[in-house]
Parts: sequence; C-alpha cells; structure tokens
Amino acid sequence: MAEEQEKDNTWLIAGVAIAAVIVLVVMLKQDETKHLQSGAVAASNAEVFSKIDAKKTSNNTGNVGN
Repeated sequence: MAEEQEKDNTWLIAGVAIAAVIVLVVMLKQDETKHLQSGAVAASNAEVFSKIDAKKTSNNTGNVGN
C-alpha cells in the first residue's frame, strides 16, 4: 500500500503571515493619520496662509517697517 503524504502547510503559513503584515500596516497608517481627521492641520494651514497673505500685502503697502 502507498503511504500517505504529509500535508505541506508552507503556503498557508506564508499567506497568513502576509495577511497579518497587511493588517498591521493598515492599522498603523490609520493611527499615523489620526491627527489629520481632527482638522488641526487645516486650521494651522489656514492661519499660516493668512499670515503669509498679510505679510505680502503689508510689504506692498509699506505698513510694516524694519
């Protein structure tokens, strides 16, 4: 009689490892971009751009003296 061959689980283990890495990367990326969802970056950018615009107009009109 023929002996039964052992089942090779190499591809199963590799697939599970790849899936785990993908899940971890997605979770870390969500944590990394959490500060963007709060709107703090948008508010900061708006403030910076308004200051830049004010500086440009004050340089043209001569309101700011050095």
